[in-house]
Amino acid sequence: MRSRFSRAGLSLSLVLVALVGCTNEPPPPVVTTPVAESSPVPEETKSQIAVGVDDIGGGYNPHNIADASTVTTALSQLLLPSVFRPEDDGTLALDETLMVSAEVTSRSPFTVAYDIRPDASWSDGAPIAAEDFIYLADAMRSEPGVVQPAGYRLIEGIESREGGKRVEVTFGKSYSGWRTLFDNLLPAHLLKDAPGGWRGALADSFPAYGGPFSIKTLDKARGEIILERNERYWEKPAAVDRLVLRSADQAGMAAALRSGNDQFAIARTNATGLNLFGELGQEIDLHRIARPRVASVLLRPVGTALADDQVRAGVAALIDRSKLIEEGVDGGPSATLRADAQVTPPSAAGYTPTLPSDAPIAKTNSAEAERLLTEAGYQREAGTWSRDGKTLSVVLAAPQDQEPYTGIAQELQRQLVAAGVEVRLVTPPARELFASQLAMPVASGQGDPTVNNTGNVGIDIAVVPQPTGGDPASTLASLFGCGLDRAEQAPDTPTVPANPAAFCVESLQPSIEAALTGAAEPAEALAELEPELWRQNVVIPLFQLADTLAVGDGVIGVASGPPLAGPFGAAVNWTRGAK
Repeated sequence: MRSRFSRAGLSLSLVLVALVGCTNEPPPPVVTTPVAESSPVPEETKSQIAVGVDDIGGGYNPHNIADASTVTTALSQLLLPSVFRPEDDGTLALDETLMVSAEVTSRSPFTVAYDIRPDASWSDGAPIAAEDFIYLADAMRSEPGVVQPAGYRLIEGIESREGGKRVEVTFGKSYSGWRTLFDNLLPAHLLKDAPGGWRGALADSFPAYGGPFSIKTLDKARGEIILERNERYWEKPAAVDRLVLRSADQAGMAAALRSGNDQFAIARTNATGLNLFGELGQEIDLHRIARPRVASVLLRPVGTALADDQVRAGVAALIDRSKLIEEGVDGGPSATLRADAQVTPPSAAGYTPTLPSDAPIAKTNSAEAERLLTEAGYQREAGTWSRDGKTLSVVLAAPQDQEPYTGIAQELQRQLVAAGVEVRLVTPPARELFASQLAMPVASGQGDPTVNNTGNVGIDIAVVPQPTGGDPASTLASLFGCGLDRAEQAPDTPTVPANPAAFCVESLQPSIEAALTGAAEPAEALAELEPELWRQNVVIPLFQLADTLAVGDGVIGVASGPPLAGPFGAAVNWTRGAK
């Protein structure tokens, strides 16, 4: 059975998978796993570990940039199956709790075969199978605002064999980063026809689980998620009966650690929070946990405002990047993770800054900004830049109720307004921002930059998280690639951006794609590309996100975990300590 990722092909593949499944033994009886929004608090047990977090609210799909959070990462590691998982040194190893094997079986065409354990199943009894691979790959190829889609875009087809327990994936080109694919598989049989489709997937809860834990209650009003041992998990059971994630402010988390009500905490902190945790004494071990996200400013080359390279460079020269960084890190653990490279995160081994000293964003330069904007036809009158009677006006966006992005956006608005640029700040819900407003069709240099034909506000500048880490070639292509299937775009139709920055420079694509497919070494491609990416003045990285992990002596086994992954991958082995 072969899927070519057309609508008809995908439907045929899923139907055939279902028919093959009918020849096997029926699955165990369905066990529903309802999630209560509000329910009585279960009695505390000694076989319980309580974790302080800063927020549990909404959006738990680890494949959506909009849902990026510490809790989303934690839940995905506790509840969802992955083909590969990072080891302590960051290398990817086959997860044998799910897989029998995964290996390249052909170089022409490039093909990878995945053999799934026969006993691996979702909590409702449905097998974890090929349809879960197909569902995820199809979404990652076609949906906007997803995390690192470049590798999935190389997939040409998927074959299901042996009742869906063997999956053969064919790529259009060689792809050395194939081990980064198919992590955090989702239950396709429950999500593919669910209301809201992909955009609604895991918006409020999980319909089924394929990991060592399951959700007992998810209560946003109380700020608490209670997870219990997944009794239908086929592998090693969790050592404790229950995990409790409790949201609190920094003072609340410190107090809960001091009293022993929480065994550890992991959260974004500022200078105040670091001091509070530090005052708890030597019984609390503190760690910095770098996250796979870089807070960035996107100067999007679309609409009438910033499509002009010279205007974009002029606006970049008006920005005080250091103040934006200071506002965002607020004295917290990200203070030492200033991002001065376009692709490689500061926490990565061998990280080297690439920001050219003469780049407009390297330092605030009002004289250079004036030169660039004047040459682009603008004049500053009564303190405001205008051209042909029209004010230089931009729409600036940040995801609603998500810090540090809103605070950074407010500081950026102050800077640009003071420099003579009219700024309208909008804060739409994160899913709306990434799935709609940063993904709407655009025609560079044409149309009204304020409102598109659907009534949505067009975004000129965005302050958002940018995914990083993992395979550097995949990160490069996901952030700056035009999309390998762009030749299929119908002529004279608006282009849907392949990335949130709406970045697409055709002359750079051969080098980007060569790195992705292994025709060039990623390090060599980056050495060539990084200076040019800075010159484009589209993506302005600020700093890498980081959490503080504070571990008390009431728990055993909690550690920093693999780079960019955090501690929750080892949760099956955690036990209560002395307190």
